[in-house]
Amino acid sequence: MSAIKVENLRKVYRITQKEPGLAGAVKALFRPTYQDKAAVDGISFSIEQGETVGFIGVNGAGKSTTIKMLTGILAPTSGTVQVFGRDPHRQRVANAREIGVVFGQRTQLWWDLALIESLNTIARIYEVPPARYQTLLEQFSATLELKDLLRVPIRNLSLGQKMRAELAATLLHEPRIIYLDEPTIGLDLVVKERIRNFIKEQNRQRGTLVFLTTHDLGDIEEVCQRVLVIDSGKLIYDGPLSTIKARFGKYRTINFETLQPVNGIALPDGAEIEAKEPHKLALRFDRTQVSASQVAAAIMNQIEVVDFSLTEPDLAAIVKQIYNGALKEEIGHVTVAEA
Repeated sequence: MSAIKVENLRKVYRITQKEPGLAGAVKALFRPTYQDKAAVDGISFSIEQGETVGFIGVNGAGKSTTIKMLTGILAPTSGTVQVFGRDPHRQRVANAREIGVVFGQRTQLWWDLALIESLNTIARIYEVPPARYQTLLEQFSATLELKDLLRVPIRNLSLGQKMRAELAATLLHEPRIIYLDEPTIGLDLVVKERIRNFIKEQNRQRGTLVFLTTHDLGDIEEVCQRVLVIDSGKLIYDGPLSTIKARFGKYRTINFETLQPVNGIALPDGAEIEAKEPHKLALRFDRTQVSASQVAAAIMNQIEVVDFSLTEPDLAAIVKQIYNGALKEEIGHVTVAEA
């Protein structure tokens, strides 16, 4: 049985249409008109225990609505969602014992209480055995560097400290699934790296299923092996991250620094000039037509090269291609498995 199974899931919101001015306000009050807006429009997927899945899409694509249905906060308009065989909305208490949720802009900790008091309370709510709680508290305090923060009120913690505390609170009852909604938003690189490593360690040690939605594509690259891409409420990609990079990351850039001025250089097939200066040359090439070594050799046979470097495709640029319709054009709103 899949840990998460979603079939033809839809969530439709009814939005009141209001004309401008006083007349429009009166009409909307007594004779309102509505328009249905599908935030999630017939998506299907399944996720096995232990997977690390990135869920990405532009603002308004349907990411948060999907997570709210997976966690039981919202009921779907149609379709089904099951988490360990349960309906998360109808069986919210049982579902809550199996999952942990971190929302980057919300907190489950008590603002005026010291961190340790919040953690103690959460442990009692989930009925974590005292001995096990102490073991987990020591582990999380060491891994997330919380020892000096346990007696500090939540309101006095920095953003990065709060997020580390949120992760500890989320994992105290050892959930089998953790949903992470923008867990590193606004954090510096050092804190981001610490949180990414902690999430990967939880997956590796406990087999925790990680469902991550973020605009920080560094999180996706570091944590996830599988990616779901949603656009306008529809799932347009479901497959390995490596497949996306291979399919849309076929272009690379090789940068040369030359001893003589760059003039009259003959380019190999599959390569084009991206930038050019008197002693610098950047070539963009299609790796399916020509290799980096062939491009380098072709240039070095014509001019003396002082140094060169190869730039791999950036995931942000790849995802931008997908958002701009490249994936729809290629496979037409179906998953890789179906394609």
